[in-house]
Amino acid sequence: MRAVLWDMDGTLVDSEKLWDIGIQEIYRRHGRELSADVRTSTIGGSSETVMQIVYADLGLEPDPHDIARTADWLHDYVGELFETGLPWCAGAREMLDELRAADVTMALVTNTRRGLAEKALNSIGRHYFAVTVCGDEVPAGKPSPDPYLRAAELLGLDPLHCLAIEDSVTGTASAEAAGCAVLVIPNEIEVPTGPGRRHAVSLTGLTVEGLRDVHAELGAEITARSA
Repeated sequence: MRAVLWDMDGTLVDSEKLWDIGIQEIYRRHGRELSADVRTSTIGGSSETVMQIVYADLGLEPDPHDIARTADWLHDYVGELFETGLPWCAGAREMLDELRAADVTMALVTNTRRGLAEKALNSIGRHYFAVTVCGDEVPAGKPSPDPYLRAAELLGLDPLHCLAIEDSVTGTASAEAAGCAVLVIPNEIEVPTGPGRRHAVSLTGLTVEGLRDVHAELGAEITARSA
């Protein structure tokens, strides 16, 4: 394990609830209520994917310019909420501190746009991360492998030497497609089990050596499957 690649929303900080507030406001302005199923389908998605889901559900004409305006509004709205402070997910800050003390390289890999991610980093602490990759800086966001491939490239590492920590189906698919071992800490939604991933209920109680063990086990499985 040469590096740990962190998802942000729902993995490090419990910001999915703030996105929920923003999306609910879009629905309120159209006289509708956001259903649990639709909200679940947006978790972990890129800005473009989320807007496509919302517009389809609201029955709105998918005009690219209007979608872009709504996406900009949503990011500004949620950005204001971010500036009030972000709640940590259980055990996340402690794990960041332990990995930093053990001199383990870390990266932030998020579907969130750079402008909003920078606001989040003001709360999280940008000093933890050697590199950060945002959804608007790659050809395609998660579930495409592009964000994780870019992070590994910036670190000069093979993705096989990286452990990704994710909370969503979308993010897990992205990390796996890039060739990373994945530790899944589900937050808002259940993430199915599968090869190349391990599950934990929380980051609380995990150790750096525990993460190394997970990576070693999964790395061996990934290598065996590709042989």
